[in-house]
Amino acid sequence: MASVAAAEGAAAALRSVLSRAQQAAARAGRALGSVRVVAVSKTKPVPVIRGVYDAGHRCFGENYVQELIDKAPQLPEDIEWHFIGNLQSNKARALLAGVPNLDMVESVDDEKIANRLDRVVADLGRKPLKVLVQVNTSGEESKFGVDPSGCVELAKHVKLNCPNLVFSGLMTIGMLNYSSTPENFKTLAHCQKEVCKELGIPEEQCELSMGMSADFEQAIEMGSTNVRVGSTIFGAREYPKKN
Repeated sequence: MASVAAAEGAAAALRSVLSRAQQAAARAGRALGSVRVVAVSKTKPVPVIRGVYDAGHRCFGENYVQELIDKAPQLPEDIEWHFIGNLQSNKARALLAGVPNLDMVESVDDEKIANRLDRVVADLGRKPLKVLVQVNTSGEESKFGVDPSGCVELAKHVKLNCPNLVFSGLMTIGMLNYSSTPENFKTLAHCQKEVCKELGIPEEQCELSMGMSADFEQAIEMGSTNVRVGSTIFGAREYPKKN
């Protein structure tokens, strides 16, 4: 019964988040469908995720390879999974082979992982994989992501040298406590302009994945097209207790 109540609560919370996202888009003069909400389900059990799916949502995000590999086969195949955590090269094959409906990797932060993903997609014969370049906008050493000064070169590498990847935009996490400041968002928006200018693509073709539970409305108002919302939908994370 607890999981049923949790699933119903998450479905209701999702509806609230979608409404808030639409209102933020409207305040920014943007179309209501211009923002994707990625429901971040890390540490959450399959029945609770299923409750959000049954409410009509199809886009979910996970941070850990093994957790996603375990969950994906237990859930419908029309889910669009986003991998949003740091991805080690030696786990790329397991991720792509284990999750055929992986829609996007949001955390490409160097040429090594881009090259590895490109090779694995080709080896598996799967359709080209959408990726975002992760940018470290806060300058904190604990954060993954390419320095803003290197985002153009990495984006160019993905677009020109990785035929099995689809460069789809930029992502940032923000500050150490996973909140962001307007400066973080402005930095990513500036990177977007630089990347689009260099690659000769319109900004509409370069997504901005920024904003989480605490600040997704502000992020949308500042141009985000992809927000990653976990605890506001699913409640506090449930990490295993250490003995």
